[in-house]
Amino acid sequence: MSTEFGCAGDHRAGRPRFFARFLRDRRGATAIEFAILSVPFALLVFAILESCISFAAQEVMANITDDVARQLRTGQLKAATVTEDGLKTTICNKLQIIVAQDCKLQLMVDLRQYTAFADAAAAGFKIKNNDVQLTNGTIEVPFSTTAGAAESRNMLRVFYKWPVMTDLLAKSMGGNKTLHFASVTWQNEPFDN
Repeated sequence: MSTEFGCAGDHRAGRPRFFARFLRDRRGATAIEFAILSVPFALLVFAILESCISFAAQEVMANITDDVARQLRTGQLKAATVTEDGLKTTICNKLQIIVAQDCKLQLMVDLRQYTAFADAAAAGFKIKNNDVQLTNGTIEVPFSTTAGAAESRNMLRVFYKWPVMTDLLAKSMGGNKTLHFASVTWQNEPFDN
């Protein structure tokens, strides 16, 4: 009779066997492991993609800055016609391959003439509250767009607030923008002013 209907003692003895079978059963382990590892894996993939896109944008901006500086150095862009809006338009037209909209709003341009390269080397900047402050030694200076004449020494600095696309990375960085920066220092060629 006890084999047919069971008794209370057999029922309690069945529980350890059930848990032992459950722990040995590996059919759902792959699904559980995938669920546990998929979130960190996705975060890692998004971080890699975000970094790659940001690095590519930085390199494109550096190349554009070099190209604009070359035009200024050779006299293709004349000092009399260079304005802040014109420089921003020139850079944004070339940066259009990566930036979709609001380029001029996120772009900051500083073009200066220096008497010596040592003066240009003393120029710096600080990042404060995700904003750029230009310095000359310890003195803060405003952004300028003053191109030099033939054979003058110049420096072009371009800053762009690049949007972080992944929300989780933006939250971990404390904002939704990261600053890209490019700088070129040169002496103009002896062109006709």
